[in-house]
Amino acid sequence: MAEFLQFLFSGVTSGSIYALAALGFAIIFNASGVINFAQGEFIMLGGMVTVFLVAAGTPLPLAIAGAIGIAVVAGMLLEKVAIEPARDADVVTLIIITIGASILIQGVTRILLGNAQHALRPFSGDTPIMIGGASLLPQSLWVLGVSTVIVVALWGFFNRTLTGKAMLATSYNRLGAQLVGVDVRRVWLVAFALSAGLGAVAGALATPITMTAYDAGLMLGLKGFVGATLGGLGSGAGAVLGGLLLGVVEAMTAGYVSSAYKDAVPFVLILTVLCFMPRGLLGARSAERV
Repeated sequence: MAEFLQFLFSGVTSGSIYALAALGFAIIFNASGVINFAQGEFIMLGGMVTVFLVAAGTPLPLAIAGAIGIAVVAGMLLEKVAIEPARDADVVTLIIITIGASILIQGVTRILLGNAQHALRPFSGDTPIMIGGASLLPQSLWVLGVSTVIVVALWGFFNRTLTGKAMLATSYNRLGAQLVGVDVRRVWLVAFALSAGLGAVAGALATPITMTAYDAGLMLGLKGFVGATLGGLGSGAGAVLGGLLLGVVEAMTAGYVSSAYKDAVPFVLILTVLCFMPRGLLGARSAERV
């Protein structure tokens, strides 16, 4: 039982990070129909910038805020400079643009911050909390707590604010939203900014557990995409479910089978699910632009 709990704690912690990454994919896809493969680089920026600001003597809360700010600016620049001019292009072209942006962000980060791996001290120490014979790191509680707050805050944003409702209207019918006065270009910009901010938060939370480097966003971004697709691309609730499910299955496989298969699990899982449920676990709409 203790062993199972240990793997479960590890899986839920990783799954919460994947869920935040998946939410970033879902938000941008809903608003613009774009699958943003630069999402992992926003996660990387959150971790890398936080590490370097802390090393420069900046208090941790300000360092995280600075990292979020830089990631948000990067997301907005991506939308204004690359995505908006090509908004009428086909899906494949937009995907290639985001992949190119991912490579560019990686390259700039490597030049400015180096290519070494970097660690960040846990927010509340590293003394484990024992539950049922299994240990839970305090940093895992930060990951779970902040992720829960973000999910609740996003629900409120999309259901209680005009900007959130405008984004939902755009996701349902872009032309219809334009006809009733929604500024779709502003919605796209907000979506990229919000997604980048979420990615930066995920990166700052994950770095004390996994460390970070200029190329750390690649695998995290891919796993976020797998989580979003598993739950149903375009579904916020599906993104959370898919990310958590992915984290738990990955941890159980690493624990009970072999850690050598850990990074293969997401892709086997997504192929299996999509063979039987092409729209994902929560039956989101088809992945096509409208």
